[in-house]
Amino acid sequence: MVGNPDFLMGEADLARAPEFQELETPEGELHLRFQVPSGSEFALPATGIREVLDPPPDRITPMPNVSPLLLGTFNVRGRVIWVADLGQFLGDGVSLNTDRAEIFVIAVEDQDTILGLAVERIVKMQWLDIEQLQMSTNVPDGMAPFLRGEWVFEENERPVTLRLLDQVSILRSARWAA
Repeated sequence: MVGNPDFLMGEADLARAPEFQELETPEGELHLRFQVPSGSEFALPATGIREVLDPPPDRITPMPNVSPLLLGTFNVRGRVIWVADLGQFLGDGVSLNTDRAEIFVIAVEDQDTILGLAVERIVKMQWLDIEQLQMSTNVPDGMAPFLRGEWVFEENERPVTLRLLDQVSILRSARWAA
């Protein structure tokens, strides 16, 4: 081990070595970014997400006489949860395509209530600064009660508007009874 040249590195060498570079401390809070079928992008705080699932559509059982927003139920390790089309819930005019190999479902939880929110695509996890959150603008009336604000920034040389959802408001909404 002592004969290993990496072991004998000086402090200047250590500073340049990629495995010894200091990690940057993330700023803000961790969020999950995702898209609904229309292409609109949203975020949820990671602290409010129980898990992200990707079941095949045939594992989501349709239920009769329920809100058209609900795709059905899904068994997650012995617990049955409702799965909803989040885009439709928010007033998106495009329905989720369920004719594919898997559907991305974000399971959100508040107290003992769990709901699966089906989305078009998971984008990524990202640290976002809550202090940079702005009031949402040009928002449909049906979506406004479920938004906490939005971030506007540039990514890959294009403008991005990322809206932050309030999962507790979504879970407790009276729309599910309709």
